[in-house]
Amino acid sequence: MNKSELIKTLADDAQIPLEDAESVVNIFFSSLRNALLAGDRVEIRGFGSFKIKEYEGYSGRNPKTGQPVAVIPKRLPFFRAGKDLKDFINS
Repeated sequence: MNKSELIKTLADDAQIPLEDAESVVNIFFSSLRNALLAGDRVEIRGFGSFKIKEYEGYSGRNPKTGQPVAVIPKRLPFFRAGKDLKDFINS
C-alpha cells in the first residue's frame, strides 16, 4: 500500500471526502517527521515505534581501490515493530 492508496482507504472507510482524508494523512506524517526531527521517539501502541539512530563517523575503505575514505556521521530513522503487530503477522 502506498500513500495514495492509504488516503483512498481512509476516505472510503470513514466516509469522508478525499481531500479531508488527504489532509489527515499529511498531518499525521508531518507530525511524525517533526517529532523525529526534534529528537523524540514516536510510539504507536500495538503497531510499533520510530526513533532516530545516530551513527558516528569512521574511517572506511573504498572496496575498489583500497583507498581510505572518511565516512561522515549520520542520523537514520529506525522502526521497531510492536508486539501486537508481530503477533498479528505470525498468527
